[in-house]
Amino acid sequence: MTESENPWEWPEETWRAKVDRVRAGDSLKPASWPGGAKCAVAMSFDVDHETNELRDGGKSIGAMSRGQYGNRQGIPRVMEIIRRHDIRASFYVPAVVAQLYPDETRMFVAEGHEVGIHGWIHERNSILPADVERDLQMRSADMLEKISGARPVGIRTPSWDFSHVTLEITRDMGLAYDSSLMADVDCHTLLLDGEDTGVIELPVEWIRDDAVYFNMNRFSALRPYTPPEGVFDIFRREFEAAYAEGGIFQLTMHPHITGYRSRIWIFEELIRLAKSRGDVWFATHAEIVDWVKANG
Repeated sequence: MTESENPWEWPEETWRAKVDRVRAGDSLKPASWPGGAKCAVAMSFDVDHETNELRDGGKSIGAMSRGQYGNRQGIPRVMEIIRRHDIRASFYVPAVVAQLYPDETRMFVAEGHEVGIHGWIHERNSILPADVERDLQMRSADMLEKISGARPVGIRTPSWDFSHVTLEITRDMGLAYDSSLMADVDCHTLLLDGEDTGVIELPVEWIRDDAVYFNMNRFSALRPYTPPEGVFDIFRREFEAAYAEGGIFQLTMHPHITGYRSRIWIFEELIRLAKSRGDVWFATHAEIVDWVKANG
């Protein structure tokens, strides 16, 4: 029996199989964080640079110049704040970006931060043949290790795309965690067809991503619609709720988006706000996953 194209005609086993393919499992919210901290702060940057345009064929020189801004201006501004406040962060780097800017990628690791997998060329992995997706994910890990000197332990899929085999590949590679899914706000196990994969999820969410508020495409209706003050207020409220719950404040930013003079203050003000509480733990995603695995 072939699967109907009309979901309302599916038998129960069909729609249940789709729902159960990748599923959030047990919560791993710990009773406490290192040093008695009440909240974990997971700052992250998707270092896409030119690959957003290269993925789509590299036809727009203007779009690639915006990507280059991420390296020339965005990352220096981000790193200046990180160094001044002495915090740790996670950087998710497409393999092509690592090859374009090897010194930048090495710098992240040399300064004590995490470099994670973010695809080969920011490809849309959910539309790739399974064998191609597997090859690119494995080659991406190898390239990041070759350039940075550190083997990645986690992945954030490009655009948070997730195919029916993504988790299977991640499990088979022995990666510790994924940070691409949105079923929770706290870390949890990931199930594949009902079975624990050993992969931990550190969830993301579009409301905690700068791109949805600031992106622009002049050939479509996509325009920035939220002023920086509004974005800061959303992020602030997310942090305050995470702090009140004793959970994780996870944030996703992009150097070519947040790294502008009228926006970079958001990042620094969030750091100041978190530090003002006196009992928060700034950590990489990998460090948080290690902690919840042992204490969740």
